[in-house]
Formats: sequence, structure tokens, C-alpha cells
Amino acid sequence: MSIIDISEVKPGSHVTLHYRLSLADGADIVNTFVDRPATLLIGAGQIAPPLEDILLGLKVGHHSTFQLPAGQAFGQRNPDLVQRVSLGTLRENGMIGEDFSPGDLVEFNAPDGGRYAGVLKEVGETSALFDFNHPLAGAAVAFEVKIIGIL
Repeated sequence: MSIIDISEVKPGSHVTLHYRLSLADGADIVNTFVDRPATLLIGAGQIAPPLEDILLGLKVGHHSTFQLPAGQAFGQRNPDLVQRVSLGTLRENGMIGEDFSPGDLVEFNAPDGGRYAGVLKEVGETSALFDFNHPLAGAAVAFEVKIIGIL
């Protein structure tokens, strides 16, 4: 019978934690400290890989805040991911008739059966402009974590 070492966060760990992700100006993006803690499976893509990497090696009771410079947590902004989508394509995806406004996050079906999302920037006569960058791409963020339990 082997004893599983659960003393620190490793790939495959189930980690119960409180975490707060905020912008450089202090505005919260996510804050579990005000409610229930989260439980994440490390390596399952439930949070951005750079944030998962920060958790690796932490032990129960660890509580600190990590500062991530612009682009480290969610990548740099890529101007090639700002694209026009024809209204015909939106129609094919059953999206015409829905009431979208600039700033809305719109999901699309991917050819592989998955989904991806873009932020609507503007609607024109024949097309709509979408930004498919992660909404936090290029942003500096603070990541506060408190590890509660590891399984």
C-alpha cells in the first residue's frame, strides 16, 4: 500500500482554495474570498496555465499575492484576432435576430465541435467586427491565493 503525498500542489491535484484575480488598478475579476472557495483540478484547464503554474509546489495554508506583468497571465493582445465576420456567417450560426450590442461576448461553434468566443466591437451593413483575444490579454494582474486543501 502506497501513501499518496498530498502535501503540495502537483499536476493532477484537486486543490480547494480561495483566490482573487484583479487588475492592476485593484478591480476584481474573480474573488472567491467573499463566498465559497473554489476546487480546481490542476492540469484540467479550469484556470489559465500560467496561474496553474503559480500554484504548483504550494502547500496547505499558503497565502500570498503574485503580481503578473502585462501579458503573462493571458498572453499578449494579437491584432490578427480582431476580425470581421460576415452577417451571412452569423446567420448560418443562427445568430441574426439575436439582440447583440458592442461589448457583448458571443460564442461561436468551432469546426472541431468546440466553442470559442469573441467580443463584439461593432456591427456594420454586411459584417460585424469581433475581438477574439482573451478579454484580459495584455493586462497586468494580481493573483492572490490561499490554499485550503489538497487531494
